[in-house]
Amino acid sequence: MTIDWLDLLIVAATSLVAAAVVVTLFSLGVRLTSTPEPRPRAATVGAYVCFGLAGLAVLYGIYLIIPAFHG
Repeated sequence: MTIDWLDLLIVAATSLVAAAVVVTLFSLGVRLTSTPEPRPRAATVGAYVCFGLAGLAVLYGIYLIIPAFHG
């Protein structure tokens, strides 16, 4: 049994970048919702967009992990 180290490195780097993107999107959404009242409409819309993108990234990751979804 041999390990393809380059493929392992690619998977590790991709996982690290994907986790950083999800955390950044969620953090930005939290930051945009913590603006003082009255909150600008752009901040509210931006926050919901960030939350939505973070949620979609998580759902896509779950889709990739669970083989039954690949039908």
